[in-house]
Amino acid sequence: MIQVPKKPVLEIEKPHFTVKLHEDTLEVDLKEGAKKELEDVVEAHSILRGSLGVLFQTIIPLDVALHEIEHVEVDKKGRLKIAIPLRRDIVIPTEPDESKRLVEKLNELIPQAKLKEAEELKGLQSIEDAGRRRPKESI
Repeated sequence: MIQVPKKPVLEIEKPHFTVKLHEDTLEVDLKEGAKKELEDVVEAHSILRGSLGVLFQTIIPLDVALHEIEHVEVDKKGRLKIAIPLRRDIVIPTEPDESKRLVEKLNELIPQAKLKEAEELKGLQSIEDAGRRRPKESI
């Protein structure tokens, strides 16, 4: 089955990047240059994203699952600041009014994403537990 990408809940166009907020993901896409090419390579290969994501997050903004976000706020300069446990904070240079809109929408969507993730993990745990309880068949 082919999945059609959903339209962003909120999208902000800047000269060098685009911020796209989806129901479960925050995307920051660069528009041009070597960093853009590197971003495309890292995002295209999930192994690279997992292993090099932390290394490149200061250079290349990668997609962030909303359930991973601990806290969002507007910093003193009006930029969007995103706190993610075990990762360096991400600062997105948006205008103060754009940052406020993003914070409001993120604060609405993050709890929903965390709940959805917890339900999915609970479902996986139930399946795993059921597999352990099933007696092994003899051949």
